[in-house]
Amino acid sequence: MERSIIVEGHRGWRAKYPENTLISFRAAIELGVDAIEFDVWLSKDKVPVIMHDANTLRITGHDGLITEQTLAELKELDAGSYKGAEFAGERIPTLRETLELARSLRPSLRLGVEIKDFREEAVDKTVAMLKESGFFSDCWFYCFNARIIRYIKERYNGRTMGYPDFQMKEFESDSYSYYDELGLDMNLVRGESFPIYKSMGLPIHMYCADNEEDVRLCIERGASLITANDPIPLMRVLGRIE
Repeated sequence: MERSIIVEGHRGWRAKYPENTLISFRAAIELGVDAIEFDVWLSKDKVPVIMHDANTLRITGHDGLITEQTLAELKELDAGSYKGAEFAGERIPTLRETLELARSLRPSLRLGVEIKDFREEAVDKTVAMLKESGFFSDCWFYCFNARIIRYIKERYNGRTMGYPDFQMKEFESDSYSYYDELGLDMNLVRGESFPIYKSMGLPIHMYCADNEEDVRLCIERGASLITANDPIPLMRVLGRIE
């Protein structure tokens, strides 16, 4: 049973490498994860780029919204030095670059595509690239906006994973009906409300399990997919590595 659990690297191998960068994605893929998770925004000139935050300040030191910077401007920023001098010069990747890397290393890789930009155009451009690269049919779309989850399901019949209603923006009475799967952070996995979510009957993605105790709890509670900033404890418990 444990072998069937999908191992997903959160923003690549975030614990060891600068998050949402090509070096982080490469390391996670080469380690042997089943999937990588990443976050998509549109730049000012409407290019899908990969970063978690709306503002580039935390990662690059430059205070500016992604949506107000062109790709050329974003590519001037250093997305690696915050994690260590050895990563200086790592750049914010585009979605296309990320998909090309995945295709070159493992075409069967699964993708957790978090739509951070709550514009339908961001979904359209992301879906087009996923289809072009052959990854669309084997990815999940994550979003903290229920309108976007519904749009993905109705427009593209994409495989969706949403979050509990209190964490979602624009949640409506029927929003859960557009979920294929449910995402729970470790606080909710540990919490008293967990049986409520379990009773919904949806496959559950659990994040971020970064130690063996949390991994074992996720397994006990029936995770279909476990996301980790550090995949090593997860893969060790699952018998994937020594």
